[in-house]
Amino acid sequence: MTSRFAPFRFVSIAVAATALLHVLPAAAAENGDATATAPAPAFTSTANIGLYSQYVFRGLTQTNEKPAVQGGFDLSHESGLYAGIWASNISWISDATPGASASLEADIYGGFKYGFNDTLTGDIGFLHYAYPGSFPNGFTKADTNELYLGLDAKWITLRYSYAVGNTFGSADTRGSSYIDLGLTHELVAGINGVAHVGHQRYTGPNSSNLSYTDWKLGLNRDFSGYVLAAYYTGTNAKDAGYTVKGKNLGRDQLVLSVSRTF
Repeated sequence: MTSRFAPFRFVSIAVAATALLHVLPAAAAENGDATATAPAPAFTSTANIGLYSQYVFRGLTQTNEKPAVQGGFDLSHESGLYAGIWASNISWISDATPGASASLEADIYGGFKYGFNDTLTGDIGFLHYAYPGSFPNGFTKADTNELYLGLDAKWITLRYSYAVGNTFGSADTRGSSYIDLGLTHELVAGINGVAHVGHQRYTGPNSSNLSYTDWKLGLNRDFSGYVLAAYYTGTNAKDAGYTVKGKNLGRDQLVLSVSRTF
């Protein structure tokens, strides 16, 4: 026997089903759009670590041709602001100065990058080189503060650094500067060619012996996040300004390395 309420129930079920069919696709589309358009995080961070056959900075060996372990951490904001810290073992201070004990370089930096267009990016910032340790009386500490200004045009970079005080342990050298031109470009099969030339200009009473030009040529390749590199460097640094333990810190050097960024 058919219930007198059956037509009413059928109509109610049909209406409910129709409403559900309209709601489910809308909800699914909304969730899909939310996933596809999820905003990028305002802050991003990276860390890096590397093992080097030696540490060469601006053409000068910092570890007396001995290996170096280096690493750092960077934090950047979507606005272009960034900050970071980086460290390496060194030996050049204690090698050159009896009674000094300093085996670490720690760099703290911050700045702002601005993209003018898809090709050109500007960079301005401040970098503090710190060399903690113990030093004899009268020693001019190597701690150095630099302001820098740079331009990056894809595979070409140009950077100018200006010291606002004593420069790497040399007294009365405020206003010393370093200009650096670098090129990085893929040659073949993921292998990048690297070329660099820079000039360190010192002010002060010993500027003629301390100022020099350096260069670097090399190759690197990324293997699943691990970057293998080989570089050959050299300078025209004078013996009178850079001889330590009978050897010029700026002599030609070969540097091999493996590094990774996370």
